[in-house]
Amino acid sequence: MDEDQGPSQIVPQHESKKSISGRLNDLKMTFFTRRGILGDYDYAFLLRPNLPFMKKSQQASPFFGLNDKMPVVLALLLGLQHALAMLAGVITPPILMSGTSGVNLPADMQQYLVSTALIVSGILSMIQITRFHIYKTPYYLGTGLISVVGISFSIIPVAQGAFAQMYSNGFCPTDAAGTKLPCPDAYGALLGTAAVCALIEILIAFIPPRIMLKIFPPIVTGPTVMLIGIHLIETGFENWAGGSGPCADATHTAYFDVCPNVGAPHALPWGSPEYLGLGFSVFLTIILCERFGAPIMKSTSVIIGLLVGCIIAAATGYFDRSGIDAAPVASFIWVHTFKLTVYGPLVLPVLAVFIICACEAIGDITATCDVSRLEVEGRTYESRIQGGVLADGLNGILAALMTMTPMSTFAQNNGVIALTRCANRTAGYCCCLFLIIMGIFAKFAAALVAIPAPVLGGMTTFLFCSVAVSGVAIITKGVPFNRRNRFILTAGLSIGYGATLVPTYFDHVFSYSGDNKSLQGFLDAIVLVMETGFTVTAFICMILNLTLEEEVEETDEKLVATDEPVVIKNMPVNGQSFDSNRVGSGHEKQV
Repeated sequence: MDEDQGPSQIVPQHESKKSISGRLNDLKMTFFTRRGILGDYDYAFLLRPNLPFMKKSQQASPFFGLNDKMPVVLALLLGLQHALAMLAGVITPPILMSGTSGVNLPADMQQYLVSTALIVSGILSMIQITRFHIYKTPYYLGTGLISVVGISFSIIPVAQGAFAQMYSNGFCPTDAAGTKLPCPDAYGALLGTAAVCALIEILIAFIPPRIMLKIFPPIVTGPTVMLIGIHLIETGFENWAGGSGPCADATHTAYFDVCPNVGAPHALPWGSPEYLGLGFSVFLTIILCERFGAPIMKSTSVIIGLLVGCIIAAATGYFDRSGIDAAPVASFIWVHTFKLTVYGPLVLPVLAVFIICACEAIGDITATCDVSRLEVEGRTYESRIQGGVLADGLNGILAALMTMTPMSTFAQNNGVIALTRCANRTAGYCCCLFLIIMGIFAKFAAALVAIPAPVLGGMTTFLFCSVAVSGVAIITKGVPFNRRNRFILTAGLSIGYGATLVPTYFDHVFSYSGDNKSLQGFLDAIVLVMETGFTVTAFICMILNLTLEEEVEETDEKLVATDEPVVIKNMPVNGQSFDSNRVGSGHEKQV
């Protein structure tokens, strides 16, 4: 029974509304008593490391359901854990898209985008967690679960491809040597296009989930998510070796002979062993946290790894603190704004991004229901799916108006729920509070932007690879490996892998160089779609899955042949089974 429906009962019971004095008494019990503040929770469980010589506790921690009362300190502690678990995923997209692998914005704008990403994630997560009923309709907005949202990774490869195209076609400026200059208009074009394209996810929210899953089943979404992760690993690994900007290119000016540039502290050539060592310190810390760490360390291992890498980088002179010193104390949304426009070539790829976000939301919400011990079928479950996808689409529009790229539900927080046995929405609201506080303090965002590229690369490589593994998990759990499905995956991944590994293969297909901007924009859109590997894979897999007929496979119950009668194998006799194919025809039954 879903908790929103209340306990099973024969006679309906109507609870009377609490009086003001009753509510004040509840507040007193919550904030001014030991039970309300601390409760009887085993806090040592969260902090106890998993060392070989330590005895493990055999007592299970209590489970906090969706609307259960929980101590204030525990709610704050688990909310902080949720915030730290999603922190790396929230800050990575704005750092990549605003930095040298994106639109090359100045440091103050990069710091603003990181701050805003945290604030917007906190605000929009509250919409998902609260779950509003739309007046006089059967529809909802939000899931009512700990469904936190952050910047979608799916937009990064699309944005990077579009930004590269904008620099090549003159939409964005370059200097005489070909070095890319800051291009805030390109980021504004991405935001404007995303705000319009988010309408498709709002429309998808009103399609019954079973129909949507028939159009976008795991055989479509699995390889798509996998290719998104594989594409992003390239950027993460380039940063690990020193940076993904001009210093990583074979041809660059003397200013970028070292990474990130000759003016940076302790700058070294790209691929230097010192850089690789910095990234490896992050990677190794993540592994050690998973093996020996306490539960709170396991769910925040990526942030702990980033922190260790930052400490080593600061101790060895790789940190540039000038940006931190120059940053303001506080920041908020709209401190910087961008001119919103619609960039035609981006429309089709961004539409694909929002469709993928809708499919990801269904899987993430289902997993959240499962770990929260709520039903994963029935009317209430379907209303959570509908509300979650609708909130995702609306959040996409609101995020663009708040200068942020598309948002999507985050799956990593499901691990925190399972680990801490807490599905309580109070912890979710505390998570939102911590995200907003982190974003308001601009010095915190400035410190994140100042992280050396190798340290960031060690973290993002691990993070992006987990995205690829999530795609593999979708395939293995939801796709039977018969001949038809193997053919669909092979056909879809052939061009998808090719476009991911050789992203410029389609550059010279069209030779038009006239003054017709509409035609040029249409051709640029085709090029951008064809060079975005996961978009091509999603399209091919979807078309083949809808057009190729299902094959009837041989099963233990019957053999199906086109021109022959159905043959049923003999049932077990006296506890022993035998195959009728191995005996004479007299043992076969024809039907």
